[in-house]
Amino acid sequence: MTAAQTAVRIESPRVEDGAAIWRIARDSEVLDLNSSYSYLLWCRDFARTSVVARGTEGEPIAFITGYVRPERPDTLVVWQVAVDHAHRGEGLAGLLLEALTSKVTNSHGITRVETTVSPDNIPSDRLFTSYATRRGALLSREVLFDAGLFPDDGHQPEVLYRIGPLHPQGESL
Repeated sequence: MTAAQTAVRIESPRVEDGAAIWRIARDSEVLDLNSSYSYLLWCRDFARTSVVARGTEGEPIAFITGYVRPERPDTLVVWQVAVDHAHRGEGLAGLLLEALTSKVTNSHGITRVETTVSPDNIPSDRLFTSYATRRGALLSREVLFDAGLFPDDGHQPEVLYRIGPLHPQGESL
C-alpha cells in the first residue's frame, strides 16, 4: 500500500457526505451526474453497499456507490466510482473496490460484480480488468444499453462488465 492509501480511512458513506460525493461526481467530468438529492438518498439507503475514502481532515476524497441486484442477490452492481482530482493516481479506486467487495462479500455473500463502462472510459476499463485479474475471476463484456436507448444526444453505449466468480485476492481459478 502507498503512503497516500494508508493515510485514508475507508468507511460507509453518511448522509452528510452526499453533497461532497455529488461534487466529486460532477467534477469527474466523465460520470453521468445524478441529482444532488439522489446522492443524499444513496448515502442513506445504500450505505451498506457503498464506500467513501476520507482524507486527513475526514472529508470525502473518493467514493464507490453500489447495490446488490434484487434478481441476483449474489451480485454487487458498482454504480459509480470517482476520485477527487487532487487524489487521482494514488490507487484509491482500486483500494476502494477491494474494500467494498470485501465488505459486501462478508455481509451479503456476493460472488460476482457487475458494472457498466462506456467505451471511451479507459481508466474504468483498467480498474475493472485489473480487479478481475487480482481476484482470479472471469471477465465478460457485452453491450447492455445501446447508445440509441439514451434520450440525450451523444451518449455512448454502456458496456456491461461481469466479473466472477470472485476468489480471494491472488487466488486463481
